[in-house]
Amino acid sequence: MVSNFRQQEILELARQQGKVTVDGLAERYDVTVQTIRRDLSDLAETGRLKRVHGGAVVPSGVINIEYDERRRLNEAGKRSIGQACAGHIPNGASVFMNIGTSTEAVARALLDHENLLVVTNNINIANILAANKSCEIIVAGGVLRRADGGIVGGLTVEMVKQFKFDYSVLGCSALDDDGDLLDFDGQEIMVSSTAIKRSREVMVVADHHKFQRKAPLTICSLCDVDTLFTDAPLSSGLGEKCTTWGTRVNVTGR
Repeated sequence: MVSNFRQQEILELARQQGKVTVDGLAERYDVTVQTIRRDLSDLAETGRLKRVHGGAVVPSGVINIEYDERRRLNEAGKRSIGQACAGHIPNGASVFMNIGTSTEAVARALLDHENLLVVTNNINIANILAANKSCEIIVAGGVLRRADGGIVGGLTVEMVKQFKFDYSVLGCSALDDDGDLLDFDGQEIMVSSTAIKRSREVMVVADHHKFQRKAPLTICSLCDVDTLFTDAPLSSGLGEKCTTWGTRVNVTGR
């Protein structure tokens, strides 16, 4: 339980921004840094935040952040990424879209597109695109993951194999300095990996918070991706790798 209203606001700020600092919070609330450190320690003890030097971040590791929290994290950045990605998808295209709050942002930006065929293993995306009457939506069958509306498993993979997509739009849980896209669920990765093989062009949507996170399983490398849409510049090392691989990087405004 969050013990006071200030801690609740701090938690919400961290969800929106990915990180909060001791000095910034002390100035915001006109309290001492010691008071803020106690607040952050309280939140860290309950697992809601993770302490880092000078502040705290939304935790990650071998367990993903709750879906509602992910949806609220950096909404403006994801919106700009979604609009940029949707701008590269023409009317009449066939598209696969996987599980994630960033891919959901792309779906919202596709509501004015015409004559799309969208295959997805994300019930949330199907519900979003249902408002686009010219969009044909196919939900890949399988096992429902109630926590986030994802559909995974062998049945999902077999259904995705039946298609040849113009585009795949993929999200991930983390993106490391080696250029590897990472996730938490092996069944979900099987679906995304299959979609990559069955797509003419692969696009990844990942906001800058994904650069700061970790996850244990590899989806693919950015060398397998045609375009990365993000909202902050890559590190110089990863940017150079993308240039070598021929992976385009589209950095949007937040």
